[in-house]
Amino acid sequence: MDARVRVSAVVVLMFVGVAVLTCAAEGRRIERQKLDVQRHLNRFNKQALKTIESPDGDLIDCVHISHQPAFDHPFLKNHTIQMRPNFHPEGLYDENKVSVTATASKEPKPITQMWHLNGRCPENTIPIRRTKGEDVLRASSIKRYGRKKHRSIPQPNSANPDLINESGHQHAIAYVEGDKYYGAKATINVWDPKIEQANEFSLSQLWILGGSFGEDLNSIEAGWQVSPDLYGDNNTRLFTYWTSDAYQATGCYNLLCSGFIQINSEIAMGASIFPVSGYHGSQYDISILVWKDPKEGNWWMQFGNDYVLGYWPSFLFSYLADSASMIEWGGEVVNSEPDGTHTSTQMGSGHFPEEGFGKASYFRNIQIVDESNNLRSPKGIGTFTEQSNCYDVQNGYNGDWGNYFYYGGPGKNPNCH
Repeated sequence: MDARVRVSAVVVLMFVGVAVLTCAAEGRRIERQKLDVQRHLNRFNKQALKTIESPDGDLIDCVHISHQPAFDHPFLKNHTIQMRPNFHPEGLYDENKVSVTATASKEPKPITQMWHLNGRCPENTIPIRRTKGEDVLRASSIKRYGRKKHRSIPQPNSANPDLINESGHQHAIAYVEGDKYYGAKATINVWDPKIEQANEFSLSQLWILGGSFGEDLNSIEAGWQVSPDLYGDNNTRLFTYWTSDAYQATGCYNLLCSGFIQINSEIAMGASIFPVSGYHGSQYDISILVWKDPKEGNWWMQFGNDYVLGYWPSFLFSYLADSASMIEWGGEVVNSEPDGTHTSTQMGSGHFPEEGFGKASYFRNIQIVDESNNLRSPKGIGTFTEQSNCYDVQNGYNGDWGNYFYYGGPGKNPNCH
């Protein structure tokens, strides 16, 4: 055999060998990934007593209340579930209105979750949106599934504006700071903003914050969001979040980690809410209250006037074990554009505040809970947005809505590049 032919044959065999080894290594990597995903799914998805298939494709598992993810936490192994708060904030029902309403209609219309169309969970169970393998695989890493990125809190008084935009998050908020706060409430207009890229989101929420904006920040958050990355679609969904270390290792969305203890069988965290508001059409809103039980110290959440959902045990937090030092209400989007240009992901309705009712999104009846467990109007409300040409906020006050603000915008436009 010619020497050149022998050399060529050896080279071919070497390439074949490398290819075989590469394929084998890739096969092992895929197998490890499958096992890792399955381990996470086993942790997220608890045994269901009943499963309801929602029209939007979600599977809602009715899990016995004592088997929910919260009790994976080592500090909660022998926890006795607190089935109701010891105290509600005073003044909660002064409005005498349905807190989940279609504001533009003469008669209030209830807003609900889509899975309710096909059934309800039985007593002593809680509804949990089932996590699927594709949900986990969409995350930047399996370990980060269900968690926010660092620095997704607006910092109105930051001395370094560049720090605010480092993670690509943009906000339009109202806020108060300086006192001790024991909760917050708001009625939040519900929309379905358009998302430009699958790894971006748009949300409207309240933040209850304790500590500095450093690595030890405590936060409890609740509202609605559209997040294709987290849920795999563009539906508007109820959500919660918590962290005790500025989104580093603690906390998660909804029930995707141990922490929040749910007691309610009617409302599923992370499930779609409907109907949503239309431009020039009926305006739908949801009411959310988060407050600290002065006896047990736990932080409770209520949806509307009727649904006390559950609580975050106080031991999860350091600063929030006592009280909050700042409350924020408003919108947030994430901008994934790498070149510094702006996304066209919408915030709120996708329209600027000056368009007003029926066109721009709003928060109304924003309140705080004070040290006497009273709901009251906040004092010294500030507003903040990184770039008002992209997303803006305008606040006001009147007798029907109390303290309110319009907020949001289209993102990229001729004045926002």
